[in-house]
Amino acid sequence: MATMLEREIKLRFGSAQDAREALLAIGATALRERRLQDDALLDSEREDLRQRRSVLRLRREGPLNYLTFKGPVQPGAMKIREELETAVADASVLQRVLEHLDLHVWFRYQKYREEYALDGVVAAVDETPIGTFVELEGTEAGITAAASALGRTMADYILDSYYGLFMRYREALGFRGVHMIFDEPDRIT
Repeated sequence: MATMLEREIKLRFGSAQDAREALLAIGATALRERRLQDDALLDSEREDLRQRRSVLRLRREGPLNYLTFKGPVQPGAMKIREELETAVADASVLQRVLEHLDLHVWFRYQKYREEYALDGVVAAVDETPIGTFVELEGTEAGITAAASALGRTMADYILDSYYGLFMRYREALGFRGVHMIFDEPDRIT
């Protein structure tokens, strides 16, 4: 099996509308419509995956479900890591199987995501409980060109995960919950 590398950055935007308008202004075209992604990160009680700087994610996205393994982030100006993903028929059953293998959910996060295509780059507008981000995924040259077209420089690149961002913003925003999820539209727990 060939190693699949994910290369991405995040950029912060004031609102989803600002992000959409900026992407459309630089020639991006709609790829996938807005939908809720409900992600769960799993690990053992000993945190074996986190100690290896890896992630196992179970994503529920309407009728679609995915299991994703992400390896350690490689050093660089962009976030680069091995990513292996497969579709899953029944996320609830798979989660129970993983729990029987002593893997439990340690963090959940939700976002409304819509995607755009731009010269070999997928640009995702992510509306999260901690703000709006555009995630650019593709080649290094493509990401650099897209970020530049959006008026951004390397100083604007966010390489942190949503968990890392949530932990940084949680206290500043006064959140008490351990998960980055929408309790009701526009409310956070």
